[in-house]
Amino acid sequence: MASPVYFGAFVVTSQVFYRTTYSFALVNLKPLLPGHVLVCPKRVVPRLRDLKPEEVTDLFLTVQKVLRVFEGVYKAHGFNVAIQDGLAAGQSVPHVHAHIIPRRFQDLPDSDDIYSLIESDAGDLALGFQERDSASSSAPKQGETIADVDLTEPAKAEEQTTAPPKPRKTERAKFPTPLPDALRLPRSEQVMREEAEMLAKEMENWEASTAGEQDVD
Repeated sequence: MASPVYFGAFVVTSQVFYRTTYSFALVNLKPLLPGHVLVCPKRVVPRLRDLKPEEVTDLFLTVQKVLRVFEGVYKAHGFNVAIQDGLAAGQSVPHVHAHIIPRRFQDLPDSDDIYSLIESDAGDLALGFQERDSASSSAPKQGETIADVDLTEPAKAEEQTTAPPKPRKTERAKFPTPLPDALRLPRSEQVMREEAEMLAKEMENWEASTAGEQDVD
């Protein structure tokens, strides 16, 4: 059986829609806007400074690929790409991750509201995953068939590749949000899996269509 994919302490295998040598991309449990996804290194490390040069390169190349595909899928006019590097910056899961949020004109009352959303409880990833795991703790685990993440590299203290202890709830900045509560509820595993499968096909189609261009590069 393939190894599960971890985002911090949380299993996200069924949410993964793209994988590279060092990175993976996953659909979000509680997207702030349609198409809000995360791109992470496969190694579970908390800070950008902890990544090796090849991991940094791969992470941002993966972000770039996702942007190119999502521009068509979500008819995006632009994107917010954000990394909350450390607790003081609003990071809620101690695993490097880049938020990718497709944007369209007038999708929020004020386009800058997205930054408040990222740092509010609506964007608290750890809280969302804790709520999900608490609700499903008595149910059988599902969705561990997608990942091929290599978690066999020897782990150092700051480079965990197995599930670390669940993080405790910490205080993060709280801001008002323009989105109603109904739009911030955790999505079901089935909904996320379907979105991940759709996006995986879109990524695969894009790579096939640009294979010649990439070979030339």
